[in-house]
Amino acid sequence: MTSLSVEVLAADAVEPITSAGNAQLGIAVLAGIAVIVLLITKFKLHAFLALTIGSLALGVFAGAPLAATIDSFTAGLGKTVASVGVLIALGAILGKLLADSGGADQIVDTILAKASRRSMPWAMVLIASVIGLPLFFEVGIVLLIPVVLLVAKRGNFSLMRIGVPALAGLSVMHGLIPPHPGPLVAIDALGANLGITLALGVVVAIPTVIIAGPVFSRYAARWVDIPAPENMIPARPSEDLEKRPGFVATVSTVLLPVALMLVKALVDIVVDNPDNGLQKITDVIGSPLIALLTAVIVGLFTLGRAAGFSKQRLSTTVDRSLAPIAGVLMIVGAGGGFKQTLIDAGVGQMILEFSENWSIPALLLAWLIAVAIRLATGSATVATISAAGLVAPLAEGMGSSETALLVLAIGAGSLFFSHVNDAGFWLVKEYFGMDVGQTVKTWSVMETIISVFGIVFVLLLSLVL
Repeated sequence: MTSLSVEVLAADAVEPITSAGNAQLGIAVLAGIAVIVLLITKFKLHAFLALTIGSLALGVFAGAPLAATIDSFTAGLGKTVASVGVLIALGAILGKLLADSGGADQIVDTILAKASRRSMPWAMVLIASVIGLPLFFEVGIVLLIPVVLLVAKRGNFSLMRIGVPALAGLSVMHGLIPPHPGPLVAIDALGANLGITLALGVVVAIPTVIIAGPVFSRYAARWVDIPAPENMIPARPSEDLEKRPGFVATVSTVLLPVALMLVKALVDIVVDNPDNGLQKITDVIGSPLIALLTAVIVGLFTLGRAAGFSKQRLSTTVDRSLAPIAGVLMIVGAGGGFKQTLIDAGVGQMILEFSENWSIPALLLAWLIAVAIRLATGSATVATISAAGLVAPLAEGMGSSETALLVLAIGAGSLFFSHVNDAGFWLVKEYFGMDVGQTVKTWSVMETIISVFGIVFVLLLSLVL
């Protein structure tokens, strides 16, 4: 990843767009972020427009020529979309196949059939984690809500005892595990190794989701003891299908890209020889593009054809999967533009000097920055993208494990205390039939637990790696 220091920027033939001092740059960063926050929270402007305007404002406040600021923003947008756009699209296609074919329902029904009453919260974590791997958070909620409500109603469970573990599984996947957009962008911005980040992300995610899910749900069920709302139980996608894919085939398809990327990471660590034939092969099949593309192609048969889809319906399913991600792609791209504007303004060097002067550990600083932006904007993706741009210089000279942990620290910070400026807050509130206070006691606290324990486990890992 390109450092934000003036020396490295010069080496890459990229000139800073301003010669402003640290004080002016600091004010410019705060002003740019404030513009983004106000536009998103006060004026309800779409995050894409807010990030675009905020980037231009940052350049203006830093004293940079407007033309140079525009060039920086557009270059960053193009680079980010080029690097992660195809991956987001492939993930969306795989998720749509999983949902429409009834594969998600097959996973749910199979696991629930094997789970006892005592183990039901743990089963919900497992279901949410597997289903949430290739899906965006909002899509995962829509898929899981019918299951959560039906299990709570038929098993006479407290809604929170079942719902919180499911939400925790989805949220942890969303914040810490690629190929979700946030982690992908952070990996790209910091130059982290995707396979190593994925492996360490799983290590952090497992204890974190246990604490925030099954363990915390016991207390959440006492604080908010409500039944499943009758009017919020929607139809399940597979109810209109004559058949659906098998459990083993479905799970294997979902986990295929993860397995390929982990194999690549393992071979890179064990072999560590770019000229080795095995490493050359795994470098190709384990690359995010090939891994996800392979899973999609396999999914067309193991999910789509297994559900009886015709060629025309498969084509329609793929087509419908791409439209909803347009907004996500533009937000991610604009975030990349904002990041590049920060880089070209010389903000990275300022952050580097700040961290050295105040002796703040890089992982903790990254987490705190992500927390601040998350609280202000309500968007985990915006928090991840912006924080990655700000702390990118700290990754210069880091090893692959350290850089991966920096990505995870940002991801953990981006989940901190979801509240009224987060769309996810209102989605959970309405689906579960809670008032604002009850949503804060359950959903918001759960998100905070994930964030805090996430950074704790990241810091612990940093001591042994």
